[in-house]
Amino acid sequence: MESDLAQRDVIGVQDAVLLEDIHSESIFIDNLEKRFKENLIYTYIGPVLISVNPYKELSTYDAGTVEKYRNVNFYEVPPHVFAVSDTALRAMRGEHADQCILISGESGSGKTEASKKILQFIAAISHNQKIVGSVKEKLLQSNPVLEAFGNAKTNRNNNSSRFGKYMDTEFSSIGEPVGGHILNYLLEKSRVVYQAKGERNFHIFYQLLAGADDALLANLQLTRDPSNYFYTKQGESSKVRQIDDAADFKLVNAAMKVMDLEEAEIGAIFRIIATILHLGNVNFGDNNGRATLDSKNEVNTMAKLLDCSIDSIENALLNKTIDARGDVVTSPLTRDEALYARDALAKAIYGRLFDWQV
Repeated sequence: MESDLAQRDVIGVQDAVLLEDIHSESIFIDNLEKRFKENLIYTYIGPVLISVNPYKELSTYDAGTVEKYRNVNFYEVPPHVFAVSDTALRAMRGEHADQCILISGESGSGKTEASKKILQFIAAISHNQKIVGSVKEKLLQSNPVLEAFGNAKTNRNNNSSRFGKYMDTEFSSIGEPVGGHILNYLLEKSRVVYQAKGERNFHIFYQLLAGADDALLANLQLTRDPSNYFYTKQGESSKVRQIDDAADFKLVNAAMKVMDLEEAEIGAIFRIIATILHLGNVNFGDNNGRATLDSKNEVNTMAKLLDCSIDSIENALLNKTIDARGDVVTSPLTRDEALYARDALAKAIYGRLFDWQV
């Protein structure tokens, strides 16, 4: 008994409902701190799992750990995200009813990593049949793609999700994953055109510049230096020591192929990303209150990448069209309006690309 109490003083209790004073915030935080110092990042509050982001890799997600939490009672093993995953799966199979795992927390708390661990557990315990194996691989490979196009470095987190998502995994009658889809909402499109100091645009822009081979960059008419592009240099932090953009680009490229994207589609994605980078470098002058293009070089490049006419791009950047009860009126933009329209176009293009991918 005394040894149990001594251990409790060191590592705290696994379930906060067992604390002596469940109404004391300081006791609750102290218990989390004790466990965190022992690399025990998970704690229960009844059926709710609390996770404290350790900001480092832990060896608690290997195959042995998966087996430890497979088909066991929720409270028979220490708190873990695998326990929540297994409980939901067993409830779905036993009750033949949909289950939902809600992950919430502030930026940098580990929500994205938690969702990845849940998918890892589902994939690990599924039988390795051909169809199931394909679905498992797609479930796991969807994360690098989502993170590349939906995550960015902020001042609080190097891999912050800048969108919300609802991931729906479909299972067969025997509980094997057979498909799924993702609903996204509230993508932070403003990040495409503006980043605060110390922050970055979405990862994919830097991954493309760092990881694409010389031939691809030449075809996209890009250079490797992010500071050459207005949409990637504003935060003054394009290089992050903990992020290997070149390696991540290879990972994303491979993941898109696993997701059954064809080479032509992948090439089109990169052309759209390049187009947005070139669009940010379009600058305007002023001629008696009307916006003019300082240079047509970027417009010519965009027309080539998008396979459209130069005139159509120029018209979109320099004029606005109003449809008033069937009467279509086109009028020129001022310089400030043109800058706003340029950024609005960039956000719209990226938003549609993201929606199409998801």
